[in-house]
Amino acid sequence: MSKRVLVTGGAGFVGSHLCKRLLDEGSDVLCVDNFFTGTRRNVLELLDNKHFELMRHDVTFPLHVEVDEIYNLACPASPVHYQFDPVQTTKTSVMGAINMLGLAKRLRVPILQASTSEVYGDPEVHPQQEAYWGHVNPIGPRSCYDEGKRCAETLFFDYRRQHDLKIKVIRIFNTYGPKMHPNDGRVVSNFVVQALQGRDITIYGDGSQTRSFCYVDDLVDAMIRMMGTDDSVTGPINTGNPVEFTIKQLAETVVDMVNTGSRVVYQPLPVDDPKQRRPDITKARDILGWEPKVQLREGLAKTIDYFESQLGTVAKAAE
Repeated sequence: MSKRVLVTGGAGFVGSHLCKRLLDEGSDVLCVDNFFTGTRRNVLELLDNKHFELMRHDVTFPLHVEVDEIYNLACPASPVHYQFDPVQTTKTSVMGAINMLGLAKRLRVPILQASTSEVYGDPEVHPQQEAYWGHVNPIGPRSCYDEGKRCAETLFFDYRRQHDLKIKVIRIFNTYGPKMHPNDGRVVSNFVVQALQGRDITIYGDGSQTRSFCYVDDLVDAMIRMMGTDDSVTGPINTGNPVEFTIKQLAETVVDMVNTGSRVVYQPLPVDDPKQRRPDITKARDILGWEPKVQLREGLAKTIDYFESQLGTVAKAAE
């Protein structure tokens, strides 16, 4: 019999790709989303699949379903969205974790937490290893997300210690690809949409800050590999691309690929924005046999094609 897999936040950017991959591998998928940042459009192609079920639900409330595995992805992941309602963001991370862990405990099934590189804050260690405890401002405008995810990790490991729950924790670094929200404020979607519309490309700060960009298909592969590990493998494990780019390099690459004559302009850097971000993926290589395969220009080409096809729809939705 096929597994029945629950994906919370399944209509979001990463979640929708995960749902499709799980279906392709023969699982039955229950996609749960409250549609704050996720959209039905992201899973439209899956709705006719008899092995796919879509449920509107907010994970801050308990969920009573029968499944064999749980991927907990529910939470807005971009500053624009998670700072819009910071109290709800913290509740989603913390109460959502409690409710999904409670479900996993009742069913005695494995659960994977999609944590984040934001648990490292503005790091003083580079690249970031899982043993690094982070440098996070607990009262800043980003802390609803950073600390919410840190608390979720705490809950996962406490459930492991107290209830012998089968947990998996990955820390996701910058990820990009088709189905990103066009107005989520993330750097790749910002640059691509601005360039396609012939607008100025906005860099916050001087552009010397660095990020490493992982294509979404590579990330989904890491998530499924992590779920398939032995029960003794709990993580946390970094999942991201270890190749580092400055934000200015990314902007120049997008301008070159889109070629609409956009120019780069500079704005002040937001509060607590990290200056460096690059994962040490030694554990992912050793334990999961995983490392990213998609190079930046290849992934950007697919992302640009997606946004080019969507901009008419996006414009109508904005109106």
